Amino acid sequence: MHLSYCTNVHPAEDLAGIIEQLDTYALPIRQRLDADTLGLGLWLAAPAAAGLAASPSERRRLRTELDARGLEVVTLNGFPYEAFQAPVVKLGVYYPDWTSRERLDYTLQLARVLVDLMPDQTPYGSVSSLPIAWRTPWDGSRAAAAFAHLDELARGLARIEAETGRTVKVGFEPEPGCLIENTTQAAALLAGVDTQRLGVCLDLAHLAVAWEEPAEALERLRVAGVPVVKVQVSAALQADAPLETADVLQAYVEPRFLHQTRSRGGEATDDLDAALDRKLPGPWRIHYHVPLHAEPVAPLTSTVPVLRTAIRELLASSDCAHYDVETYTWGVLPLEQRPRDAAGLADGIAAELAFARNLLSMEGAAR
Repeated sequence: MHLSYCTNVHPAEDLAGIIEQLDTYALPIRQRLDADTLGLGLWLAAPAAAGLAASPSERRRLRTELDARGLEVVTLNGFPYEAFQAPVVKLGVYYPDWTSRERLDYTLQLARVLVDLMPDQTPYGSVSSLPIAWRTPWDGSRAAAAFAHLDELARGLARIEAETGRTVKVGFEPEPGCLIENTTQAAALLAGVDTQRLGVCLDLAHLAVAWEEPAEALERLRVAGVPVVKVQVSAALQADAPLETADVLQAYVEPRFLHQTRSRGGEATDDLDAALDRKLPGPWRIHYHVPLHAEPVAPLTSTVPVLRTAIRELLASSDCAHYDVETYTWGVLPLEQRPRDAAGLADGIAAELAFARNLLSMEGAAR
C-alpha cells in the first residue's frame, strides 16, 4: 500500500518551481512525520508534463531530486490541466475534457513521465483524470469523440508498457456535476472500456457528497468489472441544519473553486452560494475538501465517518494500492483555519497524513 499527499495544493507549474516546492513542503513534511520515505501524488501542469515527456534527461533529473529528499511517486494527479491555484478556477478545471485531443495527449505524457519516476519494485503506477466531462453540453458526437480517445488512451498505455515494462493505469474520478457523478454512472459508462488499464479513481469526499454508501458503491463497481485503481483520501463539508447555520456556511463561499452542494433528498446546486440562495432543505454535503484531522467551523461537521467506512470496505474488498490525501483547499479555508505560511501548511499536511496513516493501519489490522 502506498500513501501520499497530492501536490495540487501548491501552485508551481514548471520544473524549477516543482523542485523548489519539494524543499518548501515535501521534505519538511517527511521530517515532521519522521518517515524514511514520503509519497507524493505529484501534480504536473500540462506544459511541465510535455517538457518532461520530451526529455529523458529532465525526467532523470526530477527522479534524482526526489530520491535525494526521500520522496517517491507512484501516482500523478492528471485532473487539473493547468492553473489549478489561479484566483478563479471554477468550471475551468473541467477543460480540456476527454472530447479533446489535448486531454489525451496530456494523460499519455503523464504516463510516460511516471514510468521513469516510479520506484523499480512498484507493480503499477496510476494517473487520476476527470470523469470524462462536465455534464453539459453533451450529445452523441461528443460521446463518440470522448470514447474514441479512451480507446486510444488504452492503446497508448499498452505501448508504453511494451516499451518500458512498466504498467500505468488511469482512473476516472466521479465528481458532482460531471458526466460521471457517482459509481452508478461510472459502472454504466466505463464497463465497456479496457479495464486492464482504465478504471476509477475513488475520491471519498465526492462519494460522500453523492450520498453513496461505500459498500454498495464498491459492489456496484465490482459487478460492472470496473476496478478502483486509486483512492483519494478526502473529506467533504457537511451541514445538518444549513438554513440555521447560513452565516457559518457563508465563510466557505469563495471565488476559486466550485463547491457543488447536494441535499440528502437529492436536490442539487453547482455551488455553495446557489444552495444558500435557494435555501435547499438540509442536510447538505458540500464539495469542499476539508482537512481530515480538524473539525470545520462549528456547528458544521465533515464526512470523515464516511471516509472511515469507505477505507474499511476498500481494505476488505479491493486490491487498490494507491491512497492519496487530496486537500487542495487550504488556501481558501475560512481565515481562522487557513495556514499563515509555508510552515503552517506543512504542519497541516503532515497532520492529515498522520491521520490517514493511522486510519489505514487500524483498519488494516482490524480486517
